[in-house]
Amino acid sequence: MSTIKTPTLARSEPLLEIPFTGYDFGWIVLCIGMAIGSGIVFMPVQVGLKGGWVFLTAIALSYPAVYHLQNLFLRTLMQSEVREDYAGAISHYLGKNWGIALAFVYFVMLFGAIVTYATSITYDSASYLQTFHITDHALSDNGWYSLALIAVLVVISAQGERLLFKVAGPMVAVKFTIIVAMAVVMVPHWNVQNILRPLDVGNFVRDVLTTLPFALFSILYVQILNPMNIAYRKLESDPRVAAYRIVRANRIAYAVLVVSVLFFAFSFAFTISQADAAYALEHNISALAIVAKVMPGAWVKAMSVMLDIFAIVSAFFGIYLGFNEAVRGIVLNMSARFVRTEYLNKSAVDVGVTCAIVLMLWVWVSANFSTMLILQLTGPTYGITTCLVPSYLAWRVPSLRNLRGGAVYFVFLYGLLLMVSPLFRLFE
Repeated sequence: MSTIKTPTLARSEPLLEIPFTGYDFGWIVLCIGMAIGSGIVFMPVQVGLKGGWVFLTAIALSYPAVYHLQNLFLRTLMQSEVREDYAGAISHYLGKNWGIALAFVYFVMLFGAIVTYATSITYDSASYLQTFHITDHALSDNGWYSLALIAVLVVISAQGERLLFKVAGPMVAVKFTIIVAMAVVMVPHWNVQNILRPLDVGNFVRDVLTTLPFALFSILYVQILNPMNIAYRKLESDPRVAAYRIVRANRIAYAVLVVSVLFFAFSFAFTISQADAAYALEHNISALAIVAKVMPGAWVKAMSVMLDIFAIVSAFFGIYLGFNEAVRGIVLNMSARFVRTEYLNKSAVDVGVTCAIVLMLWVWVSANFSTMLILQLTGPTYGITTCLVPSYLAWRVPSLRNLRGGAVYFVFLYGLLLMVSPLFRLFE
């Protein structure tokens, strides 16, 4: 496998002269593919249920928070001397016990994301096959279908980021094009009443807080930032160059996502009615699967199918890198307490982790838990891992004092909101 070589800089050379390479583009594509996943295809369902004023407020809170929390999360990892998993980075700052505890929270956060994608892939693909009369019944009822589907996706994902650049790259390009095209096509079908329903003042705060996770997940790709950090730091001998390329890729991906996802989300929100959203919630399917059923035109249905499948599959590829790293980090952290690291068979660990992931996902998908519910319940884990912990590190660790500022307080406050958001489901 060839290695992309990037010229290293002398200390006196300006960082702005670092060229933008295919490797940088590949990571930007994976970041965008990670973000355009379950969040974007399920957020219109939540908007359809709660209304436009709730949606606008949740977006106003979440999108600036996403930029700051991802930037803070990434910089705390970049400034760690450890170039490995999240557990290793936290252990470097706070010790092994904190490392394993927060690694478990990180695992739960990523587990919630990857099971969401695995469930969506299984049930949406089965729904499409049945909708287009390719099958007489939903294949999702067959456990072997989900097992085969998950196993194939995991095997592809386990090959590393360079293969994923080649596999996910075309998918992301296609779905990004479809996002813009579908947003434009849906304009004639807009109905202002779908989004600007009368404001329910009594339940407004509750609805905003329960919608925060959906707004967050619509452009979030924090799950892939540590794998990207590790890859760049292993590639570059000069940490300044690695840091510059990581931050540059992060900013480009964020800017592209904000513009495209907002347009797409607004267009869908104006198109899907409250009844359509309720149907999607009841049947555990995405907004795109609803569009394939109710909007006229075979080509619109074809685009919605391609976007849904490509969005979920490419996001699965992105989240797998982070999830595999999280599981592997826990295994290595626990093993290091009993066996010296150099005595561990890393190949056996990798194979065992891959098989365990396939088994976990298969069991979860077979249970058919609500995807919408999972998106809301995992909000607190994102609050802890991506908001509270980086904020705490910036305040406590002397080497991270350069990260302190107003953004840290904003991220910390947003993390608290994510922590309490699932509690408000009890009042629905």
